Amino acid sequence: MNPYEFGPIAAVLDAAYGVVMSLSSLLTPFAGTASAALAVVLVTLAVRALLIPVGVSQVKAANARKRIAPQLAALQKKHGKDREALQKKTLELYQREKVSPTAGCLPMLLQIPVVSTIYGLFIIATVNGHPNELLTESLLGMPLGKSFASLVTTGTLDLATGAMAAGIVVVIAVVAQLSRMLLAEPLPGTPGGPPAATPTPGVPDLSGMMKTLSFLPFMTAIIALFVPLAAALYLVVTTVWTFCERSILKRMLPPAEAGRTGTAAVPA
Repeated sequence: MNPYEFGPIAAVLDAAYGVVMSLSSLLTPFAGTASAALAVVLVTLAVRALLIPVGVSQVKAANARKRIAPQLAALQKKHGKDREALQKKTLELYQREKVSPTAGCLPMLLQIPVVSTIYGLFIIATVNGHPNELLTESLLGMPLGKSFASLVTTGTLDLATGAMAAGIVVVIAVVAQLSRMLLAEPLPGTPGGPPAATPTPGVPDLSGMMKTLSFLPFMTAIIALFVPLAAALYLVVTTVWTFCERSILKRMLPPAEAGRTGTAAVPA
């Protein structure tokens, strides 16, 4: 079964279709054949603007994890041989400092439905029972529903679309590298980062996931080649937005002091 034909999903897709088509119609006098692509960009910017509070929470969560890192290290040193005590004291520390070990993943999770919706808008022939006119839209002669990889396999990739593909990949990769260099938190066990954590029962060990997520922007550059052009536009715009947002919030929300009870304080 096509998931986009499921009632609630089809209704959401139809609503999104109406928004993109309306924006495209409004932009046509100014953008011409690129109006639908520009509509996708504007929708992306609107979605990211709505997610600004989530971005603020993500930065605050990162600052909170950095703040309690010395206390976590001290707990692991003190109770490292008593796993039950370490679990209890670690959970107490998280609760007292109001820190969630899984905080910060929400922005990425919230964008999955958005990317899925844009993906669906440009791959299915009918939306909630009516023809999908977005499939006729293009940018620089490339249909928004086609991927760069599909053009390569069919031998229809020309100079303009090849340059566009290279541009999208380069922008995502460069912004990803800048994010790693300037904004990313040092990972546990790395120079400048907190000590590597000892696995604690009952407390999620996110070190492996965080290492994987640190490479996600580079994976996004590859994914952009295999999804419809409309989805690739979403990916490049949201990548640039994320970098700019994190840069601004990092200056507006400096790291909190290292622990309310002092860096060296260790819970009893």
